[in-house]
Amino acid sequence: MTNTLKLPQCEIIYPAQIGQEILFVAGGRRPSDEFFIEVSRGRKIFAVDKGIEICRDLNILPEILIGDFDSAESSAVNWAIENKIPIERHPVDKDFTDTQLALNLVNKTCSLLPNPSSLILTGIFGGRFDHLFSNVFTCAAAKFNTCLVDEREIIFFVRGGESFTVKFFVRPMALSLLPITEICEGVTLKNVHWELENATLKQNFPNAVSNRVESDTIKISASKGTLAVYLGSRE
Repeated sequence: MTNTLKLPQCEIIYPAQIGQEILFVAGGRRPSDEFFIEVSRGRKIFAVDKGIEICRDLNILPEILIGDFDSAESSAVNWAIENKIPIERHPVDKDFTDTQLALNLVNKTCSLLPNPSSLILTGIFGGRFDHLFSNVFTCAAAKFNTCLVDEREIIFFVRGGESFTVKFFVRPMALSLLPITEICEGVTLKNVHWELENATLKQNFPNAVSNRVESDTIKISASKGTLAVYLGSRE
């Protein structure tokens, strides 16, 4: 067990052990092949709908394929069938998004583990804003640690009472703090251009954006609420 989530760009040190690591690959902006190969190494992979295409192209077998397959290439789904990858198929007309269905599956299968699972989601950014909005708030409300990531952007979540350290291999271009709940209190942010100490951030006035990272290590904490930490690359 570890409390460190290792990504190609950085390490995120969590306040507690993070348990089983599972990588979701969805059908948004496709991560680069190099990034996906690195981030998938040593992790269980759940392919969500169109995300099966990069798995096929790189011949990386996921644990399961989930979705309604309204966007995935039929040849990629057939590749999954040929390789005997378990498939959980859902109707196109449904009450949940494919990502929500995948998160529900993880919640069911990992609920008996001694430590909460840690989920890394790629193929999430880009495309339609409504899909990204839904995915961000769904992940923020999950019962386990979640991190949305590709080679250009990262989002992870700090909940009340938690303190995180991030160690960068390459410093991001921008850091933004986005309140997911109506109010986030006791927000502290160190080693950036505009530091915060016990600040209150409001969802309806998200002004803590486009900060500059000025160290290879930053520290973030909050006493109340849920905060999305956004890191954007120089691309």
